Amino acid sequence: MAKTTTKPPRTPKKVADSKTVMTELIMPNDTNPMGKLMGGYLMRWMDIVCAICAGKHCESHVVTAAVDHISFQNPIYLGDVITLEASVTRAFNTSVEIFVEVFANNIKGQQPRRCNHAYFTFVAMDDKKKNPVSVPPVLPLSSEQQLYEGAARRRELRLILSGRIKAKDATLLRQYFTDI
Repeated sequence: MAKTTTKPPRTPKKVADSKTVMTELIMPNDTNPMGKLMGGYLMRWMDIVCAICAGKHCESHVVTAAVDHISFQNPIYLGDVITLEASVTRAFNTSVEIFVEVFANNIKGQQPRRCNHAYFTFVAMDDKKKNPVSVPPVLPLSSEQQLYEGAARRRELRLILSGRIKAKDATLLRQYFTDI
């Protein structure tokens, strides 16, 4: 198991300091035979925009640790322009949770729609890319408070589902498990 490299306490950072926006034009090689964006391409772009966001917040290299519930709500078509918006929701000891939303519209900027969203977790790594390092806390504004508070519950659920903690040891989600 890798050891955690600790740094002196870090100054909290605003969510806006690391918000990352990426835009892509959906081309023929990005689509399936029905003219819709292939999900794997979208997941790749979501991972990239989230990694950039996490790296800016952590001021370090990051690795993807988990992806929660990628939701495919509306199709994205050939010729659409998509905008991916990634923001830090919360920082833990060596990891950060990133929320990403995907919006699509036509090339004229018309017919805007929200198509996808997901939560990604990244672990910050030292300069040698070997050991986790501590990350700056998040300073949420009032409009970001709901995502910030929910991040602790989502993290606990990830730990339960990955087998890293038992449901009986959960503090925030314990009430939702009836067999403990």
